[in-house]
Amino acid sequence: MEFFKAIIMGIIQGLAEFLPISSSGHLAIMKHILHIDLDTGLLFDVLLHFGTLIAIFAAFWNDIKELIIEGFKIMGDCIHNLWELVSRAFIKREIRYRKILSTPYRRFVMLIIVSTIPTAFIGYVFQDAIEIAGMTLLVPGLSLILTSVLLTIADRINAGNKTEESASFKDAGIIGIAQGIATLPGLSRSGTTITACLLCGFNREYAVRYSFIMSIPAVLGAVLLKLKDFSVEEIWQSDYYAYIAGTIVAGIVGYICIKTMLIIVKGKKFIGFAYYCFIIGIIAVISHFVI
Repeated sequence: MEFFKAIIMGIIQGLAEFLPISSSGHLAIMKHILHIDLDTGLLFDVLLHFGTLIAIFAAFWNDIKELIIEGFKIMGDCIHNLWELVSRAFIKREIRYRKILSTPYRRFVMLIIVSTIPTAFIGYVFQDAIEIAGMTLLVPGLSLILTSVLLTIADRINAGNKTEESASFKDAGIIGIAQGIATLPGLSRSGTTITACLLCGFNREYAVRYSFIMSIPAVLGAVLLKLKDFSVEEIWQSDYYAYIAGTIVAGIVGYICIKTMLIIVKGKKFIGFAYYCFIIGIIAVISHFVI
């Protein structure tokens, strides 16, 4: 792979993964209208996603560290409670259960798990249909227009005050469904999930945190699905310097975009992205019938 192309792809990945403009929609447009081939191979695609995952970990490390710690504690307490239940069948004594959701971060862990379930279901069941949808400009175009509508709603809605302490599992399920639907080409994942968070009453800062942290299992799942088609030969055929450079650029640009999104959502400044997505969506729809 050309070094310059790897850098460009890293920039595109970092920008489109976190800004509400839909990477899949833009890739479809570039492919159909501009006739630009952005196919970089499975290995590099996985590495680009790895770069954006690093960006999320860097931006929200304190939260993610606590989530990992509390996640292991949850598993430990579940094992303890199961042992207490089983042992009571042999020893007659009072059962001493441990409270599972005893801290805000434990609730955060469970909320993420609940959100991931419908996302994984939708992504797996409809993966073929989603791939077919990306082969035409009509679906990405209409989805970009819908993204514009969602971003306008995100700008105008009055945010609530829910955080991990007060958000319900119903909220998490709704947001997970939104993330699953956002696998549709042209529908921005970040824009869709942040809007869903705000509609569920999350405060604006927590909406961004939740949107990006909840994407970690989804991105990992998508990578695992791609790895089933991975060939060892791709490793030997790869240009390591270009791949590493693209991954680093994706991580750096992604980190900057995450920090930018925190500012944008607080200041209700989605309207510029809404206009942009609407214009690009209209161009895509017209091009579908003209080209």
